[in-house]
Amino acid sequence: MTSDEGWLAAMWPFVRAWLPSAPARVLEIGCGPLGGFVPALSRGGYDAVGVDPEAPEGPGYHRVQFERYQSPQPVDCVVACTSLHHVGDLDLVLDLVGAALVPDGAVVVVEWAWERFDEATARWCFARLAPPEPASEPAWLHRRREDWAAAGQPWDACCQAWATHEGLHTGRAITRALDARFDRRLWTYGPYFFADLLDTTEADEQAAIDAGQIHPDDRHPVRRHAALKRSLPARHPRGLPAAGRFEAGQRQVGRVGLR
Repeated sequence: MTSDEGWLAAMWPFVRAWLPSAPARVLEIGCGPLGGFVPALSRGGYDAVGVDPEAPEGPGYHRVQFERYQSPQPVDCVVACTSLHHVGDLDLVLDLVGAALVPDGAVVVVEWAWERFDEATARWCFARLAPPEPASEPAWLHRRREDWAAAGQPWDACCQAWATHEGLHTGRAITRALDARFDRRLWTYGPYFFADLLDTTEADEQAAIDAGQIHPDDRHPVRRHAALKRSLPARHPRGLPAAGRFEAGQRQVGRVGLR
């Protein structure tokens, strides 16, 4: 099982618990080359579509940016799993999410609060990395470790410079943007790195969080669409990126520059 497959398997119970009942229409933003949760959604009787430039070919997938996707009808739920921190214009994307939903639709978001990735957490992760595969591109945590070693800077400065270069939105910024448009139903923090670490389970990372050794970096928010909270734009060509919990939460598969 790859790290992406392990991550999807670990996040699916949370996402599934906050979905409307099948056969609701569900759109996943940023489903990635594995198809994200779309296969599991389809098996569960949902009318599911995944939107991502790197989505698989085939029925139920649209290989396009969310901002360019034209949904044929409103959906009951949008799922965004670690994709919102990558989008260029967060406000535009979330306005489009609101426009894509039915009036009482749900948004489930799983996101990464990268600003909580402090030195203690980084060292804990780096100590649990598998040796790099020969003749293969280093994984994202290997690259972060190599960049830090080469930078000659404190970890916080190195991480901030990388996130700025990548154009990553902070968890705080994503939270504010979601709160401005949707009513919050649930918000939790949890493990994020375990799928990329050697012989490390979600429970192992949670134990380290509980012991105060590392910060929880994964946010799992769940939200319901609040049409009166903020006026939304008229429907226009759009695309959906992401996956998560608010009826929204966090981490990205089919990631760009992160993993």
